[in-house]
Amino acid sequence: MVISALRGDFEGQVEAHEDLCDFALRTGIFVIYLSSANVFDAFTNYPSYEFDKTLSESKYGKLKIRCENYFLNFLPESQYAIIRLPMVFGANSPRIREIKNAILLHAQIEVFPHLIMNTTTDKKLGQQIHYIINRNLSGIFHLGSNDLIHHQEFIQEIVRKINLDIKAQYKLVYTSNFDRYLAVLPKDNKLPQHLAITNEEVLAESQVF
Repeated sequence: MVISALRGDFEGQVEAHEDLCDFALRTGIFVIYLSSANVFDAFTNYPSYEFDKTLSESKYGKLKIRCENYFLNFLPESQYAIIRLPMVFGANSPRIREIKNAILLHAQIEVFPHLIMNTTTDKKLGQQIHYIINRNLSGIFHLGSNDLIHHQEFIQEIVRKINLDIKAQYKLVYTSNFDRYLAVLPKDNKLPQHLAITNEEVLAESQVF
Protein backbone atom coordinates (compact mmCIF):
# COMPACT_ATOMS: atom_id res chain seq x y z
CA MET A 1 0.00 0.00 0.00
CA VAL A 2 1.12 3.54 -0.77
CA ILE A 3 -0.40 6.68 0.77
CA SER A 4 0.50 9.69 -1.37
CA ALA A 5 0.51 13.10 0.31
CA LEU A 6 3.28 14.65 -1.77
CA ARG A 7 4.00 18.36 -1.99
CA GLY A 8 6.53 20.15 -4.15
CA ASP A 9 7.21 20.85 -7.80
CA PHE A 10 4.03 20.30 -9.82
CA GLU A 11 5.62 18.57 -12.82
CA GLY A 12 7.62 16.40 -10.44
CA GLN A 13 4.39 15.37 -8.72
CA VAL A 14 2.78 14.50 -12.04
CA GLU A 15 5.74 12.30 -13.03
CA ALA A 16 5.81 10.65 -9.60
CA HIS A 17 2.13 9.72 -9.76
CA GLU A 18 2.42 8.47 -13.33
CA ASP A 19 5.23 6.17 -12.13
CA LEU A 20 3.19 5.19 -9.06
CA CYS A 21 0.24 4.23 -11.27
CA ASP A 22 2.51 2.10 -13.50
CA PHE A 23 3.97 0.43 -10.40
CA ALA A 24 0.49 -0.27 -9.03
CA LEU A 25 -0.57 -1.84 -12.35
CA ARG A 26 2.45 -4.15 -12.31
CA THR A 27 2.33 -5.14 -8.65
CA GLY A 28 -1.32 -4.86 -7.59
CA ILE A 29 -0.59 -2.56 -4.64
CA PHE A 30 -3.34 -0.33 -3.22
CA VAL A 31 -2.94 3.45 -3.54
CA ILE A 32 -4.49 6.11 -1.30
CA TYR A 33 -4.19 9.52 -2.96
CA LEU A 34 -4.88 12.67 -0.94
CA SER A 35 -6.52 15.12 -3.31
CA SER A 36 -8.27 18.45 -2.75
CA ALA A 37 -11.56 20.31 -2.99
CA ASN A 38 -9.74 22.47 -5.54
CA VAL A 39 -10.50 19.90 -8.26
CA PHE A 40 -13.94 21.61 -8.26
CA ASP A 41 -12.87 25.25 -7.97
CA ALA A 42 -14.38 26.18 -11.35
CA PHE A 43 -17.82 25.32 -9.97
CA THR A 44 -19.02 27.94 -7.50
CA ASN A 45 -22.78 27.59 -7.16
CA TYR A 46 -22.99 24.47 -5.00
CA PRO A 47 -20.91 22.06 -2.90
CA SER A 48 -19.41 19.05 -4.68
CA TYR A 49 -20.07 15.33 -4.25
CA GLU A 50 -17.97 12.26 -5.05
CA PHE A 51 -19.11 11.66 -8.63
CA ASP A 52 -19.49 15.26 -9.76
CA LYS A 53 -17.41 16.24 -12.78
CA THR A 54 -14.08 17.83 -11.85
CA LEU A 55 -13.08 21.18 -13.36
CA SER A 56 -10.55 23.66 -12.03
CA GLU A 57 -9.33 27.13 -12.91
CA SER A 58 -6.35 27.06 -10.54
CA LYS A 59 -2.93 25.51 -11.21
CA TYR A 60 -3.22 23.52 -7.98
CA GLY A 61 -6.65 22.14 -8.87
CA LYS A 62 -5.51 21.19 -12.36
CA LEU A 63 -2.52 19.37 -10.87
CA LYS A 64 -4.77 17.36 -8.55
CA ILE A 65 -7.09 16.45 -11.44
CA ARG A 66 -4.15 15.22 -13.55
CA CYS A 67 -2.91 13.02 -10.71
CA GLU A 68 -6.41 11.72 -9.92
CA ASN A 69 -6.96 10.78 -13.56
CA TYR A 70 -3.99 8.41 -13.60
CA PHE A 71 -5.71 6.25 -11.00
CA LEU A 72 -9.26 6.74 -12.30
CA ASN A 73 -8.35 5.90 -15.90
CA PHE A 74 -5.77 3.14 -15.51
CA LEU A 75 -6.43 1.29 -12.25
CA PRO A 76 -9.44 -0.82 -11.26
CA GLU A 77 -11.44 0.87 -8.50
CA SER A 78 -10.48 -1.90 -6.09
CA GLN A 79 -6.88 -0.62 -6.20
CA TYR A 80 -7.32 3.01 -5.17
CA ALA A 81 -8.94 5.41 -2.74
CA ILE A 82 -9.02 9.03 -3.86
CA ILE A 83 -9.60 11.24 -0.82
CA ARG A 84 -10.65 14.82 -1.53
CA LEU A 85 -10.00 17.16 1.34
CA PRO A 86 -11.13 20.65 2.33
CA MET A 87 -8.89 22.93 4.43
CA VAL A 88 -7.21 20.85 7.13
CA PHE A 89 -6.73 22.29 10.61
CA GLY A 90 -6.01 20.70 13.99
CA ALA A 91 -3.97 21.21 17.13
CA ASN A 92 -0.84 23.22 16.30
CA SER A 93 -1.35 22.58 12.58
CA PRO A 94 0.55 24.68 10.00
CA ARG A 95 -2.53 26.82 9.24
CA ILE A 96 -3.08 27.54 12.94
CA ARG A 97 0.59 28.46 13.46
CA GLU A 98 0.48 30.71 10.39
CA ILE A 99 -2.52 32.62 11.78
CA LYS A 100 -0.88 32.96 15.21
CA ASN A 101 2.34 34.27 13.66
CA ALA A 102 0.42 36.80 11.58
CA ILE A 103 -1.25 38.14 14.72
CA LEU A 104 2.07 38.39 16.58
CA LEU A 105 3.71 40.17 13.64
CA HIS A 106 0.73 42.50 13.11
CA ALA A 107 0.43 41.13 9.59
CA GLN A 108 -2.85 40.90 7.72
CA ILE A 109 -4.73 37.61 7.70
CA GLU A 110 -6.43 36.89 4.38
CA VAL A 111 -10.11 36.06 4.62
CA PHE A 112 -12.58 35.38 1.82
CA PRO A 113 -15.97 36.77 2.91
CA HIS A 114 -17.93 35.14 0.07
CA LEU A 115 -16.29 31.70 0.25
CA ILE A 116 -18.43 28.90 1.72
CA MET A 117 -16.37 25.87 2.69
CA ASN A 118 -16.06 22.90 4.97
CA THR A 119 -13.07 21.79 7.05
CA THR A 120 -11.49 18.86 8.87
CA THR A 121 -8.63 18.07 11.25
CA ASP A 122 -5.50 15.99 10.81
CA LYS A 123 -6.63 13.74 13.68
CA LYS A 124 -10.03 13.01 12.16
CA LEU A 125 -8.44 12.39 8.75
CA GLY A 126 -6.11 9.84 10.33
CA GLN A 127 -9.07 8.03 11.90
CA GLN A 128 -10.95 8.00 8.59
CA ILE A 129 -7.98 6.66 6.61
CA HIS A 130 -7.47 3.99 9.29
CA TYR A 131 -11.10 2.91 8.81
CA ILE A 132 -10.81 2.86 5.00
CA ILE A 133 -7.71 0.65 5.21
CA ASN A 134 -9.12 -1.75 7.82
CA ARG A 135 -12.43 -2.19 5.96
CA ASN A 136 -10.75 -2.56 2.54
CA LEU A 137 -12.78 0.31 1.11
CA SER A 138 -12.02 1.81 -2.28
CA GLY A 139 -13.23 4.52 -4.66
CA ILE A 140 -13.66 8.25 -4.12
CA PHE A 141 -14.21 9.77 -0.68
CA HIS A 142 -15.06 13.32 0.39
CA LEU A 143 -13.75 13.68 3.94
CA GLY A 144 -14.83 17.14 5.03
CA SER A 145 -17.10 18.32 7.82
CA ASN A 146 -20.76 17.60 7.20
CA ASP A 147 -21.73 21.26 7.57
CA LEU A 148 -20.60 24.45 5.82
CA ILE A 149 -19.28 27.81 7.02
CA HIS A 150 -18.04 31.08 5.55
CA HIS A 151 -14.24 31.30 5.44
CA GLN A 152 -14.21 34.70 7.17
CA GLU A 153 -16.41 33.49 10.04
CA PHE A 154 -14.29 30.38 10.55
CA ILE A 155 -10.96 32.25 10.59
CA GLN A 156 -12.34 34.87 12.98
CA GLU A 157 -13.42 32.06 15.33
CA ILE A 158 -9.90 30.61 15.13
CA VAL A 159 -8.46 34.02 16.03
CA ARG A 160 -10.77 34.23 19.04
CA LYS A 161 -9.58 30.79 20.18
CA ILE A 162 -5.92 31.79 19.88
CA ASN A 163 -6.74 34.70 22.21
CA LEU A 164 -3.48 36.67 22.18
CA ASP A 165 -5.01 39.96 23.34
CA ILE A 166 -3.67 41.50 20.13
CA LYS A 167 -6.11 42.93 17.63
CA ALA A 168 -5.96 40.86 14.45
CA GLN A 169 -5.73 42.63 11.11
CA TYR A 170 -7.67 41.20 8.20
CA LYS A 171 -7.31 41.53 4.46
CA LEU A 172 -10.69 40.93 2.83
CA VAL A 173 -10.30 39.19 -0.53
CA TYR A 174 -13.29 39.25 -2.88
CA THR A 175 -13.02 36.80 -5.78
CA SER A 176 -16.73 37.11 -6.51
CA ASN A 177 -19.63 39.47 -5.88
CA PHE A 178 -21.70 36.56 -4.62
CA ASP A 179 -21.27 33.61 -2.30
CA ARG A 180 -19.21 30.81 -3.89
CA TYR A 181 -18.75 27.24 -2.70
CA LEU A 182 -15.52 25.27 -2.33
CA ALA A 183 -16.75 22.34 -0.27
CA VAL A 184 -16.58 18.55 -0.61
CA LEU A 185 -19.51 16.67 0.91
CA PRO A 186 -20.10 12.89 1.00
CA LYS A 187 -23.17 11.38 -0.61
CA ASP A 188 -22.38 7.97 -2.10
CA ASN A 189 -19.35 6.92 -0.02
CA LYS A 190 -20.31 7.97 3.49
CA LEU A 191 -18.31 6.72 6.44
CA PRO A 192 -20.05 5.81 9.74
CA GLN A 193 -21.42 8.64 11.85
CA HIS A 194 -18.74 8.27 14.55
CA LEU A 195 -16.18 9.28 11.90
CA ALA A 196 -18.05 12.43 10.88
CA ILE A 197 -16.99 15.89 12.07
CA THR A 198 -18.52 19.36 12.23
CA ASN A 199 -16.91 22.78 11.85
CA GLU A 200 -17.58 23.39 15.55
CA GLU A 201 -15.58 20.28 16.41
CA VAL A 202 -12.77 21.37 14.08
CA LEU A 203 -12.64 24.70 15.92
CA ALA A 204 -12.61 22.93 19.29
CA GLU A 205 -9.68 20.71 18.24
CA SER A 206 -7.66 23.50 16.56
CA GLN A 207 -5.59 24.60 19.52
CA VAL A 208 -2.22 26.31 19.38
CA PHE A 209 0.60 25.69 21.86
